[in-house]
Amino acid sequence: MAHTDETRRRARAYYVHDRLSLEAAGDRAGVSHSTVARWKRVALQEGDDWDRARAASSISAEGLKTTAQAVLEDYLVQHQATLEGLRNPDAAITPLQRAEVLSRLSDSFHKALAAHAKLQPELSRLAVSMDVMKLLAGFIRERYPQHVAVFLEILEPFGEELSRAYA
Repeated sequence: MAHTDETRRRARAYYVHDRLSLEAAGDRAGVSHSTVARWKRVALQEGDDWDRARAASSISAEGLKTTAQAVLEDYLVQHQATLEGLRNPDAAITPLQRAEVLSRLSDSFHKALAAHAKLQPELSRLAVSMDVMKLLAGFIRERYPQHVAVFLEILEPFGEELSRAYA
């Protein structure tokens, strides 16, 4: 039975973007597993690597955020472990070596944060906007205390707007 190009594209999308198994993608598209496997093999021969597209899809959009977050978390764990190692009184390290390690840690920390911000500029923008809101709240509390209640009434729903705009 011949299937349409649309059916083949749907099966590919289920496999690549929805991350379904070949069997599940075939079931969802209404074709057999062997047909989907053949389409995948032919596509690879024609230069369309479904597995590579699937991997790229997993790190795009939301996947990129998740990947960037995981990489930053892994870095921070290693950073913290290094700092704890420096605190160990039994560590055979001179003060000069300790200063060198701290300098390198500081440099790598700033580079990791800068790379993370480049991968997730919307998170960086959200962080800045939230900082501005905190500064504004402090400013109002200090200079216009009579308006604090109204500001707080507005702040919470506006914070939700900021999160939607930058998330």
